[in-house]
Amino acid sequence: MSKKLSNVKLIIIILASSLVFPIFLFLPAGTLFWPEAWLVSIVFIAYIVPQVLWLNKNNPELMRERMGSKGSFKGWKGWDKILMIALSIPACLLFPLAAFDAVRFQWSQVPLFLKALGFLGIIPYLVLSFLVMKENTYATKIVRIQKDREHKVITTGPYSYVRHPMYIGAVLFFICTPLALGSFYAIIPGTLGSILIIVRTYLEDKTLQEELEGYKEYTKKVRYRLLPGVW
Repeated sequence: MSKKLSNVKLIIIILASSLVFPIFLFLPAGTLFWPEAWLVSIVFIAYIVPQVLWLNKNNPELMRERMGSKGSFKGWKGWDKILMIALSIPACLLFPLAAFDAVRFQWSQVPLFLKALGFLGIIPYLVLSFLVMKENTYATKIVRIQKDREHKVITTGPYSYVRHPMYIGAVLFFICTPLALGSFYAIIPGTLGSILIIVRTYLEDKTLQEELEGYKEYTKKVRYRLLPGVW
């Protein structure tokens, strides 16, 4: 098993991850007076810190994989490289556009009940993200068959209901975060991100069926990729 990261590296990771939200929200907003952004930032930071600490203690190997350690990109699928570049565009646009819309220029007005629904939708995303990484030691950020880590099919936890539970959370993030921040315009990159996630789900599932031993048998038991009874 990989060694745990040092306390210094942990602090750097936590600080770097936590600063993403204030930088991408408050700088384009041009003000710190944005209660919705503070709440979203606090919620995400409150999730990031225990998640990083838990991974470092219980699964440091996955922690290093997700950080891009040496060898972790071996076998990365070419189509996924293109999709990840495409996904980075709506992901980077969502927060600044929400800031321009909700605060700086106030292009749209999101009712309070929709903001509340947005915040409620973020919670399942965070819960699913944790459950996936708790259950699946192969839950890296990229699509590759991890032969170097004796890649196996995971069928327990949320994987007993759908084949790609992490992507349900990703779609919730892209759609609910703009609402929580009070921006209808930010739903545009959010929708684009959701579409790309669905495309990635299809291509990843196809790859796993073709290349990961036991995955085809798993698909016969768990029929749906994202939504039970739908797809």
